[in-house]
Amino acid sequence: MTDTRSSAKPRLSVLVPTPLLITEITEPAAYRNRSPHESDVHMHPGGQGLWVARMAGSLGADVSVNGPFGGELGALIRSMLDGLGMQVNAVRYGYGNGGYVYDLRGDDRETVAHMPPPELSRHELDDLYGTAFVDALASDVLTVTGSEPGDVVPASFFGRLIRDTRDAGTTVVADLSGAPALAAVDAHVDVLKISHEEVRDLDLAPDDTPESLVAAGRALVERGAGAVVVSRAKDPALLVEHDAVREVSAPSITPLDHRGAGDSMTAGISVGLARGLDLVDAVALGASAGALNVARRGLGTGNRTTIEKFARQITVRTVS
Repeated sequence: MTDTRSSAKPRLSVLVPTPLLITEITEPAAYRNRSPHESDVHMHPGGQGLWVARMAGSLGADVSVNGPFGGELGALIRSMLDGLGMQVNAVRYGYGNGGYVYDLRGDDRETVAHMPPPELSRHELDDLYGTAFVDALASDVLTVTGSEPGDVVPASFFGRLIRDTRDAGTTVVADLSGAPALAAVDAHVDVLKISHEEVRDLDLAPDDTPESLVAAGRALVERGAGAVVVSRAKDPALLVEHDAVREVSAPSITPLDHRGAGDSMTAGISVGLARGLDLVDAVALGASAGALNVARRGLGTGNRTTIEKFARQITVRTVS
């Protein structure tokens, strides 16, 4: 693949419908024998959109976050994002943001508490649309991520924002599932990144075989998407365009935490396109970011130099 480093600093606008506060309880890094209940507590800004934004920042992009912020958790999330040097275009959120508390002291991640955010009101949706649209017009790429839970923002919101942004001349990358993913396709999104599980959930493929997933990708391209990237966990991703299907493979890495690989991949694709790379090289950069993220503690984090060097080891093979 071509050189992934550029002297220009790309500008990325990220739609973050549900910024979350993530609290993690872990074994203490240093045992001080003060109490049998001693643990470490870590707090992070999180949720899909913020993980995408963090990785994009790690890759050298100038990142702006557009989302609703309110309540106790919203103020804390905003403060953390300010500390990371991110531009935050905040929309007032009357009820307030949600969050998770995870216990990581055992073999599996245990959810101790979950406070889901409520649906955005019609006025909050209007404010979010206007803020995100105007910011996208000043950016090289708009990256659209979904809400969690899915009912916070209606699918029609994503379709309208994507259609209007593309009509104004800004490239749009979407990482969506369910009805919002189909709305993005109908709005002719430039690139849709979707996992193989999400393809199955939409009843677009009867199984996880490459043949079924390629057929689903082709159907989405025929419906309106410029290109579809199907991530497949540890298996090679599939890049489906009008005139070609490619398999994108990374060297095997033993994961520390498999979560966040897809979000990091989306960030890499978005930053690559914002730098002016062609789609194949942008997807290779995304595959590198996703593969290396699973070898780290901390979702959406990475080292730009390492990711760009590893991108040269990504294999892209035309299969049809």
